[in-house]
Amino acid sequence: MPDTNDLSPQGLTWKRVSPDYIKVRLISGTISTVIWTVGFGIPLILGVLGIWGDSPAPWMWFPPAVVLVWGLIDLCLIPRRVRAIGYAEESTELWLRKGIIFRSITVVPYGRMQYVDIKTGPLLNAFGLANLTLHTAAANTDADLPGLPRAEADRLREELTRRGEELMVGL
Repeated sequence: MPDTNDLSPQGLTWKRVSPDYIKVRLISGTISTVIWTVGFGIPLILGVLGIWGDSPAPWMWFPPAVVLVWGLIDLCLIPRRVRAIGYAEESTELWLRKGIIFRSITVVPYGRMQYVDIKTGPLLNAFGLANLTLHTAAANTDADLPGLPRAEADRLREELTRRGEELMVGL
């Protein structure tokens, strides 16, 4: 009987995304945490500046503190979350995995792919990374593979397109 902790079949060779993707996620997560903390801290800031009463009420510390703690916990989990992202190329399908507690495995048959996107942004470009998205006919089966080195994303796009054309399922 297969191990219930492992959702994938035996023999798959899993590849991980770039370790630099951890840096990208940490930078964007830090920016997000700061913005949300400041946003929830506006009443506190107005109270400290004396614009909203003489001094800040004790409850004004609670919302930004909760957001900050939540953001810090999220930042601490980013390295483990990124290490959980992986993919495996098989002869007829691409396997994608992600998640720590709520793990998921997505299998995309090459013959069902319609097209493959590569997306980047300023932060991903700074680290030489890209996100690969596989599109199928069903909208809910589109699959994302973030944090690939740009050369690997280009190689994978070409390989997936080639295999997709070979195994295309007629309508």
